[in-house]
This record gives sequence, C-alpha cells and structure tokens, in this order.
Amino acid sequence: MRSVSQAIAPKLQLRMRQPANQVHPKAVFWWTLHGVIFWGVLVVGLAVGRYFADSPVWMTWVLVGLVVVALVDILVEPRLQYRLHRWEVTDQAVYVQSGVLVREWRVAPLSRVQTVDSARGPLQQSLGLATVTVTTASASGPLKIKGLGHQEAAELVDRLTAITEATPGDAT
Repeated sequence: MRSVSQAIAPKLQLRMRQPANQVHPKAVFWWTLHGVIFWGVLVVGLAVGRYFADSPVWMTWVLVGLVVVALVDILVEPRLQYRLHRWEVTDQAVYVQSGVLVREWRVAPLSRVQTVDSARGPLQQSLGLATVTVTTASASGPLKIKGLGHQEAAELVDRLTAITEATPGDAT
C-alpha cells in the first residue's frame, strides 16, 4: 500500500541544480548601461540640487559616497550577474538561477507552464538581446531569463511552446 506522500508526490522528481547555460555576453554591457542610466540620473540630480541649494557639508560626503557605490555597482555587478545568471530547459522543466547578493534558484515543471513571452526593450533591441518570461501556475511569479541573444530567445520560445503543448497536465 502506498503512503499518502507517495500518492500526492508527482511522478517526476525535479532537483535543484545549477543550470547549464549562461546568458549572452552582450548582457554585461546591457546591465552596465542600466546602471549608468540609473546612477547617472540619481547622482546628477543630487549634484545639481547640491550646487543650487545652500546644503550642509555632510551632503557633499553623501554625494561622494553615492558616487563610490555607483562606480562599484556599474563596474562589478554586471560581471557578477553574467557569471551567476544561468538557465536551462529540459523536456521536464525550466531551470533559472539569478541574483548577486540574494541568489535565487527556480525550477518550473513544464506541466505548470501557462505562457511563454519574449520582450525587448529599446536597449535590448539595440544590442540584439531579449528577455524570455515563463509564467506558471505559481504564487512565486514568472521565471525570467534576461540577457539572451534575440535569435536564441526566439528559438527558446518556440521550443518551450512545442514542449509545453506536448506535455500532459493542465498548467494549474
């Protein structure tokens, strides 16, 4: 006689592991541009405010500290993100690993996939990159594979769509 846990457990056991594929090398430049734009707006805004306002000296030190943090974020974080952001698709599941300070590993069985989307913002379009979003019936939200080459993303969407259609299950 089977136990309750055996009856409830899915037939397929998926394990957490490091996915095999890295994102496109141009993703480093894309993430760097994101940082430059974000920190540039913030630092320039504060510098202009500091210049035109009669602010205390400590505000200058805050601005200097912010510039140091911005430089570290712009120069280091995109390279770490490239090393750590990984993905893989098998016939059973989608695996995604992301994050620098807070690392996240996610596995989504293909029987739970509801939609597969591809998005390309202006910077991604200019660099030939895309983001693939796999939406599942999960409270944790969609899985995002950021920084794929445009052609690789299109092929991945096609592959996931074909596998999902052939996978039994109701995606709920």
